[in-house]
Amino acid sequence: MEPAPAKAGDCYCYLPLYVFCGRHLLAAKLRPASMDAASGAVEEVARIVAQIRRRWPQVRILVRADSGFAREELMAWCEANSVHFLLGLAQNERLVANIAAELARVEVRSRRTGKPVRCFKEFRWKTRRSWSRERRVVAKAEFTSGETNPRFVVTSLKRAECKPKYLYEKLYCARGEMENRIKECQLDLYADRTSSATMRANQLRLWFASMAYVLLCALRRIALQHTPFSDASCGTIRLKLLKIGAIVRISVRRIKIAMASSCPAAAAWASAAIRLNAAASARASPA
Repeated sequence: MEPAPAKAGDCYCYLPLYVFCGRHLLAAKLRPASMDAASGAVEEVARIVAQIRRRWPQVRILVRADSGFAREELMAWCEANSVHFLLGLAQNERLVANIAAELARVEVRSRRTGKPVRCFKEFRWKTRRSWSRERRVVAKAEFTSGETNPRFVVTSLKRAECKPKYLYEKLYCARGEMENRIKECQLDLYADRTSSATMRANQLRLWFASMAYVLLCALRRIALQHTPFSDASCGTIRLKLLKIGAIVRISVRRIKIAMASSCPAAAAWASAAIRLNAAASARASPA
């Protein structure tokens, strides 16, 4: 399949699907922008869950995503395969009507105090046609910056497992950190460079950028602990630790790298080289 032309100009537009677990990249699939945001999500989640459970059969898995993925197919698959989900839910008139009293109450409190006010409500809800069953919905009723700000999520987690406030603020809002991982891939490692003529070629380019991300994450995890780069982004590591000048001398027995005495990353670079060498030696040694 080839990508559909974007509306603006004669360019092509893509809608890549990323799946992360913390900082670990599990999937990077290029898709044309002419399809639904959740298209192909069930197949990718099924593949990933199967691989995880082959290694850890009893592990508990939570699928978290924005409202573009709140589709019957994905939720039904999760319910049938003992996978929990926490998905954003696009607001509509029926949902907002369910929290009209809460919105009015937080508006009164906010106007009285001059500060943003929020509260939470949960209820069972089902769409008129697309959902096969009722599901737990948690709503945030908020008044901030002079206007209401309602938000909704749908989840398979029970109230006994997770109260509404914690569910939204601690579990769902943490999804924003995944946006930073996507930015690392797209901006720091140029995963958005998909200007080849075919979909297959652009998918390969996306995989190259994804592999660079995996390698930099491994570098950070193995070699950069207890250094100023232990929590640095891929862009920072690339610019400050890898993209530096040095003199390399190669002899029969060794490779010698000489850096400027004023190089601010020299100590971290040397420490990383030692740690990587030790890790490689440990991996190569017999058990």
